[in-house]
Formats: sequence, structure tokens, C-alpha cells
Amino acid sequence: MTTSDVRGLEQLERAVLDDTASLASALRQCLLLAGYAHHEELRAWALKELEGYHGTDELPPHRKVPAALEAESTLHLPGQIIQGNTQRISVIQLPPSARERGIGESAPIRQGVRELEGLIAISDRLIRLSPPGSAEYVLEMTQWQQEHGNESTEFTALNWAIAKPSLESVLDHVRTRLTQFVAEVRAAMPAGQQNPDPNQIDSAAQQALNIRGGDNSTFHITAPNAKADRGGTASANVNEPAPATPQPWWHRTAVIWTAVAAVAAIASVIATVIVAK
Repeated sequence: MTTSDVRGLEQLERAVLDDTASLASALRQCLLLAGYAHHEELRAWALKELEGYHGTDELPPHRKVPAALEAESTLHLPGQIIQGNTQRISVIQLPPSARERGIGESAPIRQGVRELEGLIAISDRLIRLSPPGSAEYVLEMTQWQQEHGNESTEFTALNWAIAKPSLESVLDHVRTRLTQFVAEVRAAMPAGQQNPDPNQIDSAAQQALNIRGGDNSTFHITAPNAKADRGGTASANVNEPAPATPQPWWHRTAVIWTAVAAVAAIASVIATVIVAK
């Protein structure tokens, strides 16, 4: 393969530096460049960012964003029904099955960049995504309320409420990495070279994207997309460890008094020894 075989760097450079251009377009340019360079790992990375990550894939850190938990409910009051009552809840208010699955205040962003661009475009402040299994969780929450005498509340939805800038930061991270990739390729090219060679592409991918090709490949990405509807909600799988279940106040108090009793017992033994002497 000759140097001229790897084409498309200039087009990619223009795409990543144009903040008004779709990031999806820049990733497609990267996909073509990786194809010319026969760099399978770079192609796989660009394709995952374009199409999204499956539930079996480990998400990169930039695709895990802070998210508040929100529960939507319907109130059945005498003579009236109030729908769409939304309130923030804490992790400890989730049913045990949700906590065991790892549902918490961090949302996995598995959608492709074009879908994320669409969600951002139609949202003013917040983007709401539904955790997987949310229908089961709201049923459990409703049953718990009824079992404890509150038969007027019916939970209807459980969502992550994500600030718009948090989703924008996901796209900005990818654009920055693409820009760094172009910069690394340019830095590796001597003066007068028009197009990079495959070795320069591979080195830049390692430096900017932590992607290794050839025999040293450690690049693994696989998984289903989490699709969003027109209301800006989507289902996504979570690979987070389940948060520890908080202990009730009485348990903490018992532990404290046990420690106090132990200290008192030790002091008593020391006093007895002194008196004996």
C-alpha cells in the first residue's frame, strides 16, 4: 500500500472543526478513512459511536452521565383524578429489584450520535430516558403504596432526568477525540506528505482513541441501540454495580451502642487490674 492509498484526512479535518456540522457526518468520514487504511478497530469504534452500544458492551466513561430519578404518578382522589404528577425520588425509594439491577443516579447513554443530536435538538432543558424494566418497577412501587394504606397513588412511569448539557458533553467528547486523532496524524506526517500511511493512522488511533490494531488489538465493542420516541424517552441497559442498601437508623444506633458497651467493658477490666495491684 502506498501513502496515497489512505485518503480522506482533509475531509475529516474539515468536518470535526465545523461545530455547525453534524458529528455523525464526521464519524462517517472517519469510517471511510479507516476503510482506506484497512484499520478494522478504528472502523468498529466509529461505527459504535454512529449506531450506538449494545447492552452486552462495556460503556466508555464518557457515556455514563449524572441523572436524577423521577417517578410519575396518578392520584385517585374523591371526585377527581390527577395525572402526570412528577416528583424526584432517591435510590432508596426504588424497589429492591431495581437497586439489585444497578439502577441509580447515573444513566448509560447507548444511543448513536445522530439519535443524541435529535434528542438534544427537541429538548429545552431535560432529556428523560426510561431505565430497562421500569414498567415492572412502577408496578412494585404502586403495590407497596397500597399495602401500606395509600391506595390513592398509582405510579405510571420511572425516568432518568438528564440535563441537556450532560448529553451535549457526550457529543463534545467524541468530537474532541476525533480532533485529537487528526492532530496526531498530522504530527506524524513529515512536511510535504499529502496523505497518511496506515502506520501513522494506527499510531494516531492508539494515542487519541486508545485503539490498537493488528496483533495487539484489545478493542471490543458490541450491543443493541436504545431507541427514543418523539417524546425523548428511551430504554437502556445498565452495567453499573448495584448500590449498597442503606441501613435503617435503628441499625446504626445499635452499632453505636454496641461499640460504647465494648469500650466500657475494657475500661472496667483495666480498673480492676489497677485495684488488684
